[in-house]
Amino acid sequence: MERTVVSIAPSSFILQGAAVNYQLLIADDHPLYRDALATTLTPHFPNADLLQSEDLESTLDRLCRTEVDLLLLDLNMPGSEGFSGLARIRNDFPAVPVVVVSGSDRHAVIQQAAGLGASGFLSKTARPEEIVQCIECVLAGDQWFSEEALQAESESALAEKLGQLTPQQLKIFQMIAQGMLNKQIAYDLDITEPTVKSHVTAILRKLELRDRKQLIREAQALIQI
Repeated sequence: MERTVVSIAPSSFILQGAAVNYQLLIADDHPLYRDALATTLTPHFPNADLLQSEDLESTLDRLCRTEVDLLLLDLNMPGSEGFSGLARIRNDFPAVPVVVVSGSDRHAVIQQAAGLGASGFLSKTARPEEIVQCIECVLAGDQWFSEEALQAESESALAEKLGQLTPQQLKIFQMIAQGMLNKQIAYDLDITEPTVKSHVTAILRKLELRDRKQLIREAQALIQI
């Protein structure tokens, strides 16, 4: 599959990259996949520290305590369902390059990841050589996305506007998509119901939607990743 690169890395990067002591964080709730990914990367980055986390909370904690050079982020680990985790990380740690890892490689998913500031996208079915190339590319300051996906017509106009939402609004957006009422959302997020209503109003305005019913319909179609 063709990839698009924003800027070309120096030709010497591949030769020098293995000698750099990178801090790479693998965030995924499946230990077998984390271990398999670490096994794939070790021969190519023998001096790198391959750190691991299993949910959004442990990922944020690791990012607070360690200067991570690149984060490999599973979209569906606990606390990071859909794109709320990516939005939170991009908001709190904007300097950390994030490569999204997902079991779905639908164009809408890739477009959303790029729109929310990810530096690359990998399918969980990616070949080992593709994983290594992606990481080398992103560490060099480039981006790694399917050119076909980025050039395809957006599957939802809503995907293009999600970047306007704050992390809290994106979380509420996804909770609404799951059919939760304002009272339930307020309880789970430990905020007041009027605060939830205020967020919902802001979400509708930013996404240019008429009402909650349209929001639910559009959101449910969008977050199926």
